[in-house]
Amino acid sequence: MTTGKVRLRPPRHTLDRRAITWWRAQWALVFAPPVFVLVLLGLLIPPAAVWLLSPAAVVAVLGVAWCVVLPVWWFGLHRWEVTDTAVYVRSGFVWQEWRVAPLSRVQTVDTLRGPLQQRFGLATVTVTTASARGAVKLRGLDAQVAADVAERLTERTQATPGDAT
Repeated sequence: MTTGKVRLRPPRHTLDRRAITWWRAQWALVFAPPVFVLVLLGLLIPPAAVWLLSPAAVVAVLGVAWCVVLPVWWFGLHRWEVTDTAVYVRSGFVWQEWRVAPLSRVQTVDTLRGPLQQRFGLATVTVTTASARGAVKLRGLDAQVAADVAERLTERTQATPGDAT
């Protein structure tokens, strides 16, 4: 039975496992261009090869480690849940953030699917509230789950008393 009281607690749901691959692809797109440019320049400018290929190797090794290890760790940390009274989100990896957005404070509910998210069948639900802290984002949800969550939140917020200010 729900008492209507909103309290900070660990959210129940994990993200979709495809979020791991999505994060890996995002970071590969960050690390790959500098490695490519450094290797290309190192091959085209033989006198500077050592000065260019060494940093390329360092960035490549760091990039591979970043892309392999961190997304799995992030997946274990990120959680979300939508109840009859609030939206709960836990995110972050170095600085963890736990947020609770009471439904009476929700102003808009948006769904976003960027190109990589579309490729992996994922979406982000953004819940904008009357909070100076900003919107609450549920990233890495299955696209259909995100659509269902957005629909449920829209219905619930309209049925929840309050002025969302």
